Parts: sequence; C-alpha cells; structure tokens
Amino acid sequence: MTKRLERLLLAGLLAGASAASHAEVSITRGATVIPDGEAQASEDLTIANERLAFSLAVESAPPWGVPRGTLVDLAAVKEGEIDLDRIAFADFIPNNWSAWPNDGKEVEIVEDSAERVVVRIRRNWGEAWVTTTYSLEAGSDRIQLNTELENAGEAPLEAIRSGYTLWPDTGFLFGVPGLGDAKETVAVDALTDRMVAYDRDWVFALHAPYFDRVNYEGQDMYLEHDLAPGESRTFEGWLQVVPEGDLAPVVAFEAERHGEPVGQIAGTLRNDGGEAPQDGLVMIEQDGHPYAWTLAEGGTFEMSLPVGEYSAYATGLGHANSEPVALTVTAGGEQTLDFAGLKGPGTLRLDVRDAKTGAPRDARLAILEGQQPPVEFLGKQTFFTELTPAGQAELNLAPGDYRMSINAGAGFTAEQQELEVSLASGESVQKTLEIERLAEPNNDSWYGADLHHHANVLEGTTPPETVVRAQLATDLDLTFISDHDSTANHERFQALSGQRGVPFIPSIEVSASWGHMNPFPIDIAGEMQVDPGTDSVQEILADARRLNAEVIPLNHPFNDYGYLRNLANDSVPGGFATGFDLLELNAEVDNVPTRQTAHNLWDEGSRVYFTAGTDTHDAWNDLTGRIRMMAKVPGELTPRAFARALKDGHGYATQGPLLHPRNGLFGDALRLPEGEAFTWQVDVTAVDGLKEARLIGKGGEVLETVALDGREASLSLTLDETVEGWVALEVDDQDDETAWSNPLWVEREQPTPYTAAAEG
Repeated sequence: MTKRLERLLLAGLLAGASAASHAEVSITRGATVIPDGEAQASEDLTIANERLAFSLAVESAPPWGVPRGTLVDLAAVKEGEIDLDRIAFADFIPNNWSAWPNDGKEVEIVEDSAERVVVRIRRNWGEAWVTTTYSLEAGSDRIQLNTELENAGEAPLEAIRSGYTLWPDTGFLFGVPGLGDAKETVAVDALTDRMVAYDRDWVFALHAPYFDRVNYEGQDMYLEHDLAPGESRTFEGWLQVVPEGDLAPVVAFEAERHGEPVGQIAGTLRNDGGEAPQDGLVMIEQDGHPYAWTLAEGGTFEMSLPVGEYSAYATGLGHANSEPVALTVTAGGEQTLDFAGLKGPGTLRLDVRDAKTGAPRDARLAILEGQQPPVEFLGKQTFFTELTPAGQAELNLAPGDYRMSINAGAGFTAEQQELEVSLASGESVQKTLEIERLAEPNNDSWYGADLHHHANVLEGTTPPETVVRAQLATDLDLTFISDHDSTANHERFQALSGQRGVPFIPSIEVSASWGHMNPFPIDIAGEMQVDPGTDSVQEILADARRLNAEVIPLNHPFNDYGYLRNLANDSVPGGFATGFDLLELNAEVDNVPTRQTAHNLWDEGSRVYFTAGTDTHDAWNDLTGRIRMMAKVPGELTPRAFARALKDGHGYATQGPLLHPRNGLFGDALRLPEGEAFTWQVDVTAVDGLKEARLIGKGGEVLETVALDGREASLSLTLDETVEGWVALEVDDQDDETAWSNPLWVEREQPTPYTAAAEG
C-alpha cells in the first residue's frame, strides 16, 4: 500500500478528511479495498479519489475468460466511504466477444501523483495489440479511457467490432437514447453517445463518442472497422460515476465534451396531498424517446439540458405520471416547472387458480397496457405469484386502467389469459383468475426444464427466489441454475425448490472466451479447480466430470463465444475434444447451424443429442422457459434421472408443441428387417393450435410434411423400406413456435443367407 493511499484511507478518503486530502488520487497494489470487489490478488491495482474507486485485475481472473488486465471493480465514494462494487466487468473488446487468444500482458504505472494517476495495460489479441490507458484525476467523477488497437499480424482484420463495454452485476440498464430496447443495432437513430447502468443510489455512465452500433442493449458500444497489417486505431471513452440515481451530471458532462450550449430547468413535485412523492423524479424525453431524468429530492429538482426541443413529466414511486410539458431549451435560458397533484398508488391482489381443481397456480403477470414505470427502481412491469402461498400476488400500481397478461404455462400447457382492471389512488382491488389446463405431459412421464438460466452472479440480475418463481410460473417441472463460473447460489436454490417439493438441477456455466458449457447435475456448491481464462478444453471437461456431471452440453456453440465457431477459427486451447454430450438450442441465437451440426453427427451415427435453454439473465424482462427441454423419465423424477434421459436421447426441445411417441421413443433404436416399412405413431399437442409436422431424415432431408389444425393430432408417419440411419420430428404451432425431437435410430437387419444345408 502506498503511503499516500494509506493516509487517504485512514485519515481522509474513508473517514471524512479535510478538503485538501479529499482532492488527492491514489493507487495501491494488493486485494482491493472496494467492498465486494473481485480484484483480490497481490499484484492487482486499485485507483481511488474522493468520488470513485476502481480496480484492475492484474493477477485475478476476470469473468468470461477475458485476459488479465481488466477493470473488474467500480464504486462510488459517498461521504468519504467507498460504496459497493457494482460491475462485473468494464473493458475494451477487440471484436464483439469473439475468442481472445492471449499469452501475456504488460502493466505500467505511467503517473502516480496526488493530482493524477495513469495506468497503461498492453495485451495481445492473437497477433494484434490492445493497449489501454486508464487516467483518473483528483476531484474528477470519471475515468478517462484511451485504447490503441494495432494489427501487428500479416493478415488484414476485416469488419471487426471494437469498443468499450460496461457490464453491471446489479441494478438496471438505460441504453442509448433513441435506440429503444434493441439488443443489437446500428446507431443511426441514437440521440446520444452514452449508455447508463443505474439504481436508486448510483449511476455509472459509459461515454463512447466513436461508436456506430451497440450490442446487449448498449452494454457493448462498438465501431465496425478494418485494420490493415501494421495499421492502428485509437478509441477514447469515459466511465462516469454518480453517487445517486440521477442522470443530470451525465447530461452535463455530455454537453461539456460536445461543446454544446445549455439551458437550465428547475421546479417542484407534489402529490395530491401536497407532499413530495417518494422517489420523485422528472423524466425528459426527446423525439418521443426517454432521454434522461433527474431526481426531485425533497420535492425539488434542477437540471441543465443541451439546447433543443424536449418534453418533461413528473412521476414517483407508485404515482401516476403527470401530463407532459413541452420544453424549448435555449442557451443560458432558465425555466421553472411545477408539477402538482400526482396521484398515489392503488393495490391489486390476485389469486390464480386451476379452473378445474381450484388448486393454486404459479403465474407470471405482465403489464401490456397501462402505466409502466419509466425508471426501473420505481417498480416493475412484470410480477410473479409468491412461492408461498402459491398463486397469490399483491401489486402496488399507479392509478389507471390496465390490461395484463397472465402466463401460467402459456403456450405449453395453457393459453395466455388477460385481465383488465382499473385502479384508483388508494383503492384495493381483489381478483381471482382461473387457468384452464389444456395439456398434461406429466401424465405420460414427460417433464420440462429450462436448462440455461442465470440468477444474480456477474451480469445476472435476478435473485434466486425470483428465478424459482419465474421457472414455476411457466410450468416447468424442475428448477435449474447455471451462473457463470459460480455455484454460490446452489444451496439457496435447493432450499427454495424444496419448499415446493420441486427437484433442483445444480449446474454452472463454465465461461471460457472460446466456448461455454453447462455440466449438470454437479455436486451442490462444488467449486471448479480450473481457470477458464487459461486452461485447455480437455482440462475443463475433466474438471466437470470431477464435479460428477452426468452430461456436458455445448452452449450456443456457434455464437461469438461458442466452442464450435472458435474451434473452426483455431482459437480453442487444446483444439478438438471429445466428451460433450449435448448441443444447445438457445432462445437468444440462430439455432440453424446447431441443428445442421446435429444432423451431420447423426448421419455419422454419433449419439450427441439436444438440450435447450433460454439463457435468461433478467427474469423480469426475459421470458423464462420460452424454449425448454422435455425428457421422458419413468419412475421417480430426480435431477440425475432427468439428465440420464437426455443423455440417452429420450427428449425433445420445444417452444410450445408437445410430443408423445407411442411406438418409438426418441433416442431408441428401431431394428427393421431389410426392405420392411414401419409406421411411426406420435401424438402431438399445441395449446395455441397445430400447423405443420415434418419428418426429417439423413442429411436433414424432409421425408414427409403433414398439414395440421386443431390442438391435438395423432401422426402416422411412414418409414418406407429405404429409410435407414435416423429420423426425427419437427412440429410447428400456429404461432410458428417449434418442437425439435432427438432422432429415432433406424437400423436395418440383414436377412440370414438361405442355403440348402440350412433347409436340410
């Protein structure tokens, strides 16, 4: 620890020191002083001033297999105390989360003074060099970032997507204004060049003036570009830290760096009782898009805005929005806005039950029409019934008219229901909802699970109890968790699932930069002994087996951090490896290459089968279970029995349709005499209506297509005398949601040769 940091920590920064010592910036080696920080190694660096602190993982392993030398901790300093670390990761990404081959780094402390600390970290990305400089000045609320990306190889780098990222491990996202909720898009309609992670008591903003596109709703801000051999490009950005959930300082710095003139707005907020509403704020919109907000502490607010046309409205926790007010901001102008009469919340109590039996049903409840909180710490737009008592929910909502969706296995075992309700301020409304159950796969020993799901580790934002409630709400039969490189939530999940007598499948998403995998079930709270950032695929597979994994699936095998894609690019340490059991159909990616690969493997007779999962990180904003894996498990349903059924191919992936083969279970071998035909009988159900079934054979060839209607059908599919190798079934419903089966293996038995001796 440097003498200056020790002085700051003990006499100033963390204990309310004088203004003079507050103005200093410092750097120290060793485990970070940031609470909940991940930088824990002896060579890690922590840089701090009186407004923020951040840590660089020089020796500690960053998440997702990224090379050492990454910013892994970031916190505000509040009244002399360092707040909690709020991020998983903030770094420069050379090419959109593709594999990062790396064999070294150089760390240089360029400047270490009371006025300024500058650290430069140089790492290789294959044959390219990524050199990032971090600068923090005394008194500043932002880290300046400067990165040079140099192509030191002999081949051009074409259409790569490079830029800074900001991945929080808690809180919420406010993406680039103007781009809406697009996960990945170009920045043509962007109103600003920043994104924000936030909660009620903090804001981190990434300013990225170079960007021309975003990924992951703005957590990645990229420029698509080429780099010829020997060419380099420089990127500049800033990470800004605000100690409360207010975007006014972010907008002010944005205007400053753009050199834009500003005007001032100020005013008051009051509810219909004349009091300041809890968590009151003023939302600013531009061109019909949310642009920024400022808090109204004690009912008053003020904010600078760049010159332009805006609208503004006031709201608060559970309060109805005020009517919007048009704003014309002029250079140096001042405007006063007073919002009065905001109406407070009402209460909606729901009881969700089975229409036939009256038993309580778990459900997901979402606002389709009606006021949805514009800032997420003011409330959610999605809710779940309680774990106990089951089927019950109490929602505090702003007064108004609402249309809500009720999902209790919607699209799988029941139709989605809707509820219309009006709430007045202070009113309490009770509603009972009955859900008609239209399919009963459990009666035939078919059970479903979402086999790729996250809780609140790293960028996952959903607490374990909410994940369990979300999985039960969509009528899954087993709970499952696979946090990135962590089993910290296992025991909590097991206890929560046990409250409802539901089997829990413990997993972990091993997250190397070249490929992810979800071994399951593994030992409860078992810990990896490998480093996904440096170890080979063979070492990782062996460690998964050490944790007693029954199956090892390849997650999203063809995306930027998928094993098969990076294997083709020769970017996997250890190269090709056997030992994978399942290929994932993932709700977030294009699954066509994965299905084609499965067909190729089946053509060769390889018994590698499907798994399926949503890859949900935020159960409020993503739909858990929208793709799931169904498995046939006769007898007791246990996590290991479920996994063994999938390993044997006794399952199918589905977005809705349900399959029930009556004379040829998926994964089994059908032995037919040479030249004999067979009729494969499969019952199919789709609560949203059937559309089409396709019999698939070797090479992915469509052997038969059957047009369908209604909710149920019994298929009689002819396997003529030429069919050999494998067949599989695909079924679509009227919403174009699909089920994909594992193969039924078709083996032909050669006739016994006829001889006279045999006859005699």
